[in-house]
Amino acid sequence: MTKRRIEPLVWLTFSGGGVAAATFLPVLALLFALAFPLGWIDPPSYDRMADLLGHPLTFLVLLGLFPVMLIHAAHRFRYTLYDGLQVKHKLLVAMLCYGGALAGSFAALVWLGNALT
Repeated sequence: MTKRRIEPLVWLTFSGGGVAAATFLPVLALLFALAFPLGWIDPPSYDRMADLLGHPLTFLVLLGLFPVMLIHAAHRFRYTLYDGLQVKHKLLVAMLCYGGALAGSFAALVWLGNALT
């Protein structure tokens, strides 16, 4: 019997987070950092944003996006520390990077849960 490895699941999460980040973050940055503040587009009202964030489908989509983007960022930061800065404490760095992604995912769950109610 062959030994099952978790590595393909980790790579799937990493690549999914990269695709999600590459797709959604530039649009959000364009809207919230340029278009709304410079008046190119009228920003949505607070009530409209609250309604959008309070919808259960939005909750599920964002709850799926935030963790994979955080895992992608943690993985990139981890290997930047290993390869770029030559940090030798591999277990500590991995625990801090992925622990930060886990904490950020939990914070997103709490924040989205509050927006849903």
